[in-house]
Amino acid sequence: MASNSGYEKYKSDGSLLGNVLEWFDARFPATSLWRGHLAEYYAPKNFNFWYFFGSLAIVVLAIQLTTGIFLVMFYKPDAALNANGVPAAFASVEYIMRDVNWGWLIRYMHSTGASAFFIVVYLHMFRGMLYGSYRKPRELIWVFGVLIFLVLMAEAFMGYLLPWGQMSFWGAQVIVNLFSAIPLIGDPLSLWIRGDYVIGDATLNRFFSFHVIAVPLALLGLVAAHVMALHEVGSNNPDGIEIKEHLDEKGIPLDGVPFHPYYTVKDIVGVVVFAIVFAGVVFFAPEGGGYFLEYNNFFPADPLKTPPHIAPVWYFTPFYSILRAVVWPIFGIDAKFWGVVAMGASVMIIAFLPWLDRSPAKSIRYRGPIYKSFLAVFVVAFLTLGYLGTQPPSPASELISQICSLIYFGFFLAMPWYSKIDKCKPVPERVTF
Repeated sequence: MASNSGYEKYKSDGSLLGNVLEWFDARFPATSLWRGHLAEYYAPKNFNFWYFFGSLAIVVLAIQLTTGIFLVMFYKPDAALNANGVPAAFASVEYIMRDVNWGWLIRYMHSTGASAFFIVVYLHMFRGMLYGSYRKPRELIWVFGVLIFLVLMAEAFMGYLLPWGQMSFWGAQVIVNLFSAIPLIGDPLSLWIRGDYVIGDATLNRFFSFHVIAVPLALLGLVAAHVMALHEVGSNNPDGIEIKEHLDEKGIPLDGVPFHPYYTVKDIVGVVVFAIVFAGVVFFAPEGGGYFLEYNNFFPADPLKTPPHIAPVWYFTPFYSILRAVVWPIFGIDAKFWGVVAMGASVMIIAFLPWLDRSPAKSIRYRGPIYKSFLAVFVVAFLTLGYLGTQPPSPASELISQICSLIYFGFFLAMPWYSKIDKCKPVPERVTF
């Protein structure tokens, strides 16, 4: 393929700018990076709108990093009460919102960006499930993606504590206490995470350091590995066909086009549409109906006053519902422990999709009715779990959560069976439109 010639250097045209570029390129692989990852990286020519969400995830990551840098300039990770009897951390957020020039915009962009990040990532993962993007040879890409999802959850959880509002404080209290259910190491682990015997100043400071330094570095590294692995084996497409199997005399895929300018321009359309929707939420509904910013988080944290209903942010609620669905002790071990196990397993099992799927077809276009039915039921169960996680517990919601949890795990655990017996359509040799 032409991209293998990416070691060529930039040749100056004799101008001052050309000489500078040639000097720079002799010392840094700018040309090879440009050609290998953009100009001569050939992507399938039948991408549809589902393929916007990968690039949109990078856009949202850039928004979060940029707004986060400005917020850190004014935020104070201090749980002590100031002269007005308000925690300094909460007061610093109020200061950003009221007194910093455009501080309200930066804060709302960051809080809306957190939800936007998960919306984009969930849709990106769903696209992978639609078209079998986790199948061979892209198993490592999928594993890196699941690790990104886990790190993103950790980043969101630690950032959620920083405003030091009522829901931030009590949400962290509930989640950290879950670790104490682990036999033998639970209590020391909870103590280590908190940095104290209660959620307090030590917890706030260590969550702040992880949120702004350690976890973002891990996230950027995983994103780089995800993209590098993708460009090594090539992108999947809605037909699930490997375009590298059909090359012309120059080694260029017959069904591929250079990522630049074709998809860089196409992605700009997706970015513009996203920016319009994003701006609409930031300017007109930054609380997201109470899902992006909860009502109780506009009150400072009070260890002596518990909110009537404690629930995590919406993007954690499907897994929180799975945790609450486990209500019986097993093998003499408390149900709380098994709930934590079920919640962790519900995330980790996603990483095993490449080895659970036995279908001869990758894309849903050519899969049979069994897989399509299982996937549809799985999506409904996942959305139901997400909604129930935002609601106070009740006997009816507990029963529905248990049924949906069984459907969730059944989708994965039964996949080796139903994906193998499903009657698939013939897969074409070349991509279609």
